[in-house]
Amino acid sequence: MPFSRRAAYLSAALALVFAAQPALAGSKAFAPSPDAIRAHMTFLADDLMEGREAGTRGYDLAANYVTSQFALLGLKPAGDAGSYLQTVPLTAYRPASNGEFKVAEAGAAPSALTFGEDFLPSPQADRAELSLDAPLVFVGFGISAPERGRDDFAGLDVKGKIVVLLSGAPKGFQTEERAHYGSIGVKRAEAARRGAVGVLTLATPAGEKRRPFARGVGGNRDWRMTWRAPDGAPFVRGGSAPSLASISVKGGEKLFGSAAGKLAAAYAAAETQDGKVEGFALPTTAAVALKTEIQKRRSSNVAALIEGSDPTLKSEVVVLSAHLDHEGIKENPKPGEDAIYNGALDNASGIATLLEVGRGFTSGKARPKRSILLLAVTAEEKGLIGSEYFAHNPTVSKANLAADVNLDMPVLLYPFVDVVAFGADRSTIGPIVAKAAARVDVALSPDPMPEEGLFTRSDHYRFVEQGVPSVFLMTGFKNGGEKAFKDFLATHYHKVNDDLAQPIDYQAAAKFARVNYEIAHDLADAPARPTWKAGDFFGGIFAPKGHPSAAH
Repeated sequence: MPFSRRAAYLSAALALVFAAQPALAGSKAFAPSPDAIRAHMTFLADDLMEGREAGTRGYDLAANYVTSQFALLGLKPAGDAGSYLQTVPLTAYRPASNGEFKVAEAGAAPSALTFGEDFLPSPQADRAELSLDAPLVFVGFGISAPERGRDDFAGLDVKGKIVVLLSGAPKGFQTEERAHYGSIGVKRAEAARRGAVGVLTLATPAGEKRRPFARGVGGNRDWRMTWRAPDGAPFVRGGSAPSLASISVKGGEKLFGSAAGKLAAAYAAAETQDGKVEGFALPTTAAVALKTEIQKRRSSNVAALIEGSDPTLKSEVVVLSAHLDHEGIKENPKPGEDAIYNGALDNASGIATLLEVGRGFTSGKARPKRSILLLAVTAEEKGLIGSEYFAHNPTVSKANLAADVNLDMPVLLYPFVDVVAFGADRSTIGPIVAKAAARVDVALSPDPMPEEGLFTRSDHYRFVEQGVPSVFLMTGFKNGGEKAFKDFLATHYHKVNDDLAQPIDYQAAAKFARVNYEIAHDLADAPARPTWKAGDFFGGIFAPKGHPSAAH
């Protein structure tokens, strides 16, 4: 629609927010407003936001909107220098060429790998050009899991060499732990610790069946992002062993040279439950030359504090997080084609919930005992970057971060009766979530898709990596939820039609806000801050003995 009409439309939406606020101020129990949530989503999912991609004008408009809402609620700024905004310095990077990749073996002429068929180059955030020539060592999945007595590097000398590792992790690992160990960042850090100088990720036949290698060609030139440290250096986990390329099954045969006959056995072992794949030094060396286009950008997290009422407990902080960014504008759309990724459910709905929960705490008579931080983060779609930056550089004391409750893409298309709280069973947050949800007549259901490893895939996980007990809530699969969720993933997720034309149930949205309000309230008023359960995998890795959230 013309700008003037759109502006009037959005002004009407804002009026709905303001009208909704005083009506409930005197309520004994907080009753979230469906109209307020609709108004927030109407603004944030409008074309004027240009898809809210991190580092763009559209995202900054959305961040200013959230800032204005925090100010209207009278919340204390918790960003930089007395503002609501925490500047997030970003490095954007993408391949500047197809790269060059050659494999050589003693007694044979070098063989060139073909872009898009054999390999896809990995861009480097910290250098525009990279040239590397080194021997290759195959390390199976490249996993070191001491608690399992497993070390895929055992007996292998990888110092000064390029390691070749299989994508993913063994089937027999618990699903969330499998997602952790399957992360290329975790694998790269382990390879760097062992002295490797580069990492090549090799696809498996089963993996290529699920996702053909050629499908990655179209997105290879997309921008990636990371955050920058105060000295300007981009954050790269395991940076001394950089990712060099993804290798297809076809490319793997060239990579292994005369040892290619061992690949079939390696792939077969990878498909077993324990996934014990024998590693060995390859008879080949690889010469890799990569060029990367690098840009410095900036974006912002938006943070506001609701100060606690208890003189002692108010120093502890319960974080409510939601990502504000989405996918931006489609490149090279067809004439007349909708090109804006509005991100209504992903994640204007989560931000709208965050704002409405914040209103609940300002309209209630009793302030929470602990402080509550409302945090809208940037660059989630680029790899949980805004939350990672905040978790490494919090605007409140890191030691006092007591818990995180994350709001990401609630599918508000049906009258839900249950919620799934990913990670609730790993800490003392679990019983609090169950009790709070029950007050709203909402059941707590187990993870319906454990194979997806969703606990590691949203912003709360960056807090987990700093040892903070965390949960991620989504609407459950009962009462039509499974169909609604799967239909959304198939037809709207990360597509331009994730917009307000969907049949969004704003009564359900208000109910979801109430559940999150109750959880946050109980966490803030609990006698003790949350702790990881004794023996929990993530608590053991990220909150060792002596950490404030370690099991007692």
